[in-house]
Amino acid sequence: MIDPLITTDQLRHAIAIGAPLRILDCRARLGDPEAGRDRWRQGHLPGSQHLDLDRDLAAPPGEGGRHPLPSREAFTASLQRLGIAPGVPVVLYDDMGGQLAAARAWWMLARWAGHPEVRVLDGGLAAWQAEAGALDTEAPTLEPSDWTPSFDDGAWVTAEDLRAESPSLVDARAEARFRGEEEPIDPVAGHIPGARCHPSAANLTAEGRFRPAAVLARELPEAEVAYCGSGVTACHTILAYAVAGRPLPRLYAGSWSDWIRDPQRPIER
Repeated sequence: MIDPLITTDQLRHAIAIGAPLRILDCRARLGDPEAGRDRWRQGHLPGSQHLDLDRDLAAPPGEGGRHPLPSREAFTASLQRLGIAPGVPVVLYDDMGGQLAAARAWWMLARWAGHPEVRVLDGGLAAWQAEAGALDTEAPTLEPSDWTPSFDDGAWVTAEDLRAESPSLVDARAEARFRGEEEPIDPVAGHIPGARCHPSAANLTAEGRFRPAAVLARELPEAEVAYCGSGVTACHTILAYAVAGRPLPRLYAGSWSDWIRDPQRPIER
């Protein structure tokens, strides 16, 4: 597996030499579907296009939780519109250390769709601004692709799979949500029985960069499946396993927001 991260120096060099590249701005804000695109319009990495959490990386809320996976056809259309193909490396970034949509996009592209060269900018937008400087406001013209991925549906699981298999689980939400002490988003608090909590924020340094691989390898729990509130930040934890060189957990795509749709499913607090 290739290194799933790229540094600002590496990206700046690739841009300077005109390397074929697709840079995707994945900024988003939960509860405000226009926020990410608005931020991209105000300023973004040179040559980047916006990849939208709600429009490109998720289907509408409902069956499957708050951010269910889009259909294969819908995601393929997004990739083709952005000119993404296996021969062109992809770089993803956001402004939250990858904890929101950049890691979700990495998982969907690299793990689900099977693109061979996908990396997340370590430190995201803040690192770029601190080390590489100016942002751009130009919208690039992208040549569409005709790539049709071979999706690996073995990379994710459903609630029914969890009930049938009883795999080891890692919960990427904050500890207070895991313990059921607070629940600011979903109508039911708690966690899936047997899960261990490892908040996605614990994968990062105070500067918003991924912690060293050796540290992550030591601290990440054994897990066969990762979940969070709606299947977004759990992708950051799966990315941390990739950085650490550990086997990748599968994603419970619906996560807690899907689990609690059925009151017969057990919960712990």
